[in-house]
Amino acid sequence: MTPSGKKALLLGSGELGKEVAIELQRYGVKVVACDKYANAPAMQVAHSSRVFNMLDGEKLLEVIKEENPDHIIPEVEAIATPVLMEVEKQGYNVTPTAKAAWLTMNREGIRRLAAEELGIPTSPYRFANTREEFMQAVEEIGLPCVVKPVMSSSGHGQSTIKTEADIEAAWKEAQEGGRAGAGRVIVEGFVSFDYEITLLTVRSVSGTTFCEPIGHIQVNGDYRESWQPQPMSQQAIEEARAIAKKITDALGGYGIFGVELFIKDDHVIFSEVSPRPHDTGMVTMISQDLSEFGLHARALLGLPVPAIRFYGPSCSRAVVVEGDTKEVEFDNLEQVMAEPGVQMRIFGKPEVKGHRRMAVILATADTLEEARAKAIRAQNALKINIK
Repeated sequence: MTPSGKKALLLGSGELGKEVAIELQRYGVKVVACDKYANAPAMQVAHSSRVFNMLDGEKLLEVIKEENPDHIIPEVEAIATPVLMEVEKQGYNVTPTAKAAWLTMNREGIRRLAAEELGIPTSPYRFANTREEFMQAVEEIGLPCVVKPVMSSSGHGQSTIKTEADIEAAWKEAQEGGRAGAGRVIVEGFVSFDYEITLLTVRSVSGTTFCEPIGHIQVNGDYRESWQPQPMSQQAIEEARAIAKKITDALGGYGIFGVELFIKDDHVIFSEVSPRPHDTGMVTMISQDLSEFGLHARALLGLPVPAIRFYGPSCSRAVVVEGDTKEVEFDNLEQVMAEPGVQMRIFGKPEVKGHRRMAVILATADTLEEARAKAIRAQNALKINIK
């Protein structure tokens, strides 16, 4: 809040952005939180906020010029990334880089970088702009396959085609679920895998550091549970780290990356990467001395990350609320947090339309099985009242 102080412009103010804002403030950074709706979680803890459509390039540029931040931190995919490319050339600092934000904003950029430029193993894929191209892509990939908008997150617009009867509904879902509206989709072939992980990868002045692998369960592409560490063979861990380093080195810059990988036996297949904290990584709020948000803040500010201390087996469970309301009440918290090693974060999102992730339950224990069981018991004790 002084002329010599640093300012961060947070582009995206959901639950992940909220934690980043808090961590930045711990280093004395002024935070301006931006999103398309008012009272978003990060806005509730930031110094100031701006409400606008971040896909509006002119408005985004106007806000950047007015705020003149030391750090521009994209926390969502739905941003006019060409503007970030332009302002970076003018000397603005984009986390981790404008190129990383641009390539990962849609699945096409990052998939082509990984598979076609870096030679990293991926699932077979095709892209389609029209329904006709989509039908041809499905025929070439074969059934079963997965369809996603090239730009979406948290499973929005994603579906699985198991039989020919599913094809039309999958196209409709992909067109309605994209972050930027209808448009280009990716059709991916099914890969045989034993489990999937998120490997949080930190690039900082200290070099590249890895968190313990995170296993997770998704429902239609939306995370519902994650745990750490995911048991893996040494060979699989080393291969996962090599792939994560290769892709994050290509993206460049400082910050945390959520690298999503499929594991089959000891072999690793690349799925996606986010150049920002990852929803499955919320488990690090209880499993590590530095959460993924603390690591992101340190790295992007140019501070060292000499080591990450892992406390022990931990689990997170997303609290998803269904309905249409502006008032959600969380009850029976006395029982939710009755056991040692259980925590909860309520995000403070202002409304629910359909279904929305509104909180997370965290648990830690001596074993992975007990941590997961403890998180389930805590979630089962939670009562949600919709008014």
